[in-house]
Amino acid sequence: MVLTRVSGRVRSLRARLVVTVLLLFTLACAAIGVATTVALDRSLSVRQDREIGFALDGFVSRQTGRAPGVVFGTGGQGPADPAPPPGSGDRRGDVLLGPGQGPLSIGAVFDSGTVVQAAMAQRGGASTPVDVADTDVLRTVPADGEVHVVSLQPGTYRARAFTEGTRTYLVAQIDNAAATARDLLLIEVVVLGGTVVLVALAATFLVRRELRPLERVAGLAARVGALPLDRGEVHLAARVSDPDPRTEVGQVGTALNHMLDNVEGALAARQESETRLRRFVADASHELRTPLAAIRGYAELSRRERDPVPPATQHALVRIGSQAERMSRLVEDLLLLARLDSGRPLERAEVDLTRLVLDAVGDAHAAGPEHRWFPELPDDPVTVTGDAHRLAQVVTNLLANARTHTPPGTTVVVALERPVPDRVRLRVTDDGPGIAPEMLPRVFERFARGAEGRARSGNDTPSTGLGLAIVAAVVAAHDGTVAVDSEPGRTSFTVELPAG
Repeated sequence: MVLTRVSGRVRSLRARLVVTVLLLFTLACAAIGVATTVALDRSLSVRQDREIGFALDGFVSRQTGRAPGVVFGTGGQGPADPAPPPGSGDRRGDVLLGPGQGPLSIGAVFDSGTVVQAAMAQRGGASTPVDVADTDVLRTVPADGEVHVVSLQPGTYRARAFTEGTRTYLVAQIDNAAATARDLLLIEVVVLGGTVVLVALAATFLVRRELRPLERVAGLAARVGALPLDRGEVHLAARVSDPDPRTEVGQVGTALNHMLDNVEGALAARQESETRLRRFVADASHELRTPLAAIRGYAELSRRERDPVPPATQHALVRIGSQAERMSRLVEDLLLLARLDSGRPLERAEVDLTRLVLDAVGDAHAAGPEHRWFPELPDDPVTVTGDAHRLAQVVTNLLANARTHTPPGTTVVVALERPVPDRVRLRVTDDGPGIAPEMLPRVFERFARGAEGRARSGNDTPSTGLGLAIVAAVVAAHDGTVAVDSEPGRTSFTVELPAG
């Protein structure tokens, strides 16, 4: 699934598309529903207002004896019935509003605010008196010839009144337009709500189907991103299959395939270059071992001559032997790193780290008696599975680093523990001057030299800069990790290995 971050939360592109489609569709449905309801309500209201006008015209004509259409200028075009003789309205109260009026229609006559007559039409043409409370409400309707909405006990009414002399004539009909609009609104909510649900299901299905190629592209990119590209030989065999260049997703797939081709070519060139370099270092180191051994041997023989040797020559022979020995150690370290880089398997056996730490601390105390060495070991032996010789070299290099890069009197603590049942932790901590912050990120790099704060103490032999690099390589070959934490007055190297 393709993910994107929105407002601090991770949401899928599929969900965002579905939500966007539903939002737009819901807004469109709401706009259509509102527009339809408002238009229908207005149309029905106008139509009902005209009917009320015709009804009031006929009602006035029946009560006054005038011809229909005189009051409101309807020209006799309407449902008004023929005018009865003057004054006949009082004798026909049962058909006060005349024919054609729906049930619950109201007709009323007021004379100077006093109710002369107020009746409500019933089914079959009969009428019943209007309740006193409703009559009081009708009395407040302005006689301006306009339609006004009033609330009566039967419901909401639309009323229209006309005044002539001291008399006011009023006709009111139940507000069918509002009721119809409410019914339509309810139908729209039900129908459009169901439609939105169906559209949501359809959109989810269609968006999921259309985004499957993009999800495959994202899955391929994720698999490639999880590959260890920083070392070793890497094959990027996965590709987007049959991308369609006519679609955006197909264009992304094509671009990803081209990028993977370029990356694979660059990685192959890098691997070939690294392989040649490792082979050269290994071959050179191997070839240098013999002449270096010969140089050391001849220098030793020259110092054993019985004939007197000039002091300058004696000093030169000593320096030749010393530098040859240093170069031999450098060659051995380079050969070891080349072998580790080539992935040559190490020995696998049970190793007692407790014994290795005790031996290394003893050797360090003999080599650096001016330092204070304190082992902190658990009561039970701590064992791991690995190469005993290489692991001993890890401990020795860490202690040698603490000895040679801290001043005399420094306290070095070597702790061994099990933080969790399946892990072993070795920590070498000293209270020396610390490592400069700019040096920390590359302290495990090859030929990295310590800063002045941790310069070599009491040893004129320059550092090769490979001790901590060997530590990192050996620990990595044992599926472990190594880290350093340093500040003035405290430097700690932590090695974690799988428990045996």
